[in-house]
Amino acid sequence: MGLKPKFSIITITFNAATVIEPTLKSVLEQSYGNYEYLLIDGGSTDDTVAKAKASGVAFSHIVSEPDKGLYDAMNKGIRLASGDYLCFLNAGDAFHGKDTLQAIVKAIENEEELPDVLYGETAEVDAERNFVRMRRLKAPAKLDWRSFRHGMLVCHQAFYARREIAPLYNLEYRLSSDVDWCIRVMKRARKLVNVNAVVIDYLQNGLSIQNHRASLKERFRIMSKHYGLLPTIGRHLWFVIRAVIKR
Repeated sequence: MGLKPKFSIITITFNAATVIEPTLKSVLEQSYGNYEYLLIDGGSTDDTVAKAKASGVAFSHIVSEPDKGLYDAMNKGIRLASGDYLCFLNAGDAFHGKDTLQAIVKAIENEEELPDVLYGETAEVDAERNFVRMRRLKAPAKLDWRSFRHGMLVCHQAFYARREIAPLYNLEYRLSSDVDWCIRVMKRARKLVNVNAVVIDYLQNGLSIQNHRASLKERFRIMSKHYGLLPTIGRHLWFVIRAVIKR
């Protein structure tokens, strides 16, 4: 029969009416049906929630209320979720294809038990949904918590964690708590599986991109916490040298 995990798809929104329709459509069109869909909205004043309700998606939860930011909203989603895997699909992002979840399940069909983390590749798209490029950092064949010393090798939206081992996001970090979260998940994980597929179309307008310098400072703090200050300084010097060499 094979494993048939349940996915908790969580979309965080705030005044996202202009970008949410492709996200909703990609969920509605999934050929694999064992999922729940949660919309966690920050109290939008536009048509975000109305568009979600009219989309035809059968939501398990729609929450629309003020929050303390992106990661506080994600924590609300974690607390409400009941599936095997947490799948954060931000407004504007979309599953890469209609069979994305089915392809992920097929990749683990020979496993005796559910892996703790499933991960794949990310395609970057523009506002018109045109393919721009594959994400610069390629998902490695083997992944563990030490891997992120070299950068966030897997996009947060292409990183599905077992709900049972997933912590809440650390609200101390405003822009890059997803990096810290993924590392903490991997520290708890026993088995991580690369599904060898493109799983997400990532819209190029994320919060951390808009606040790039502050995001990088936060990431440095996070990496120093997990990997040590001096090794992190050394790696960042190499990042600079590598960038100069590649010019």
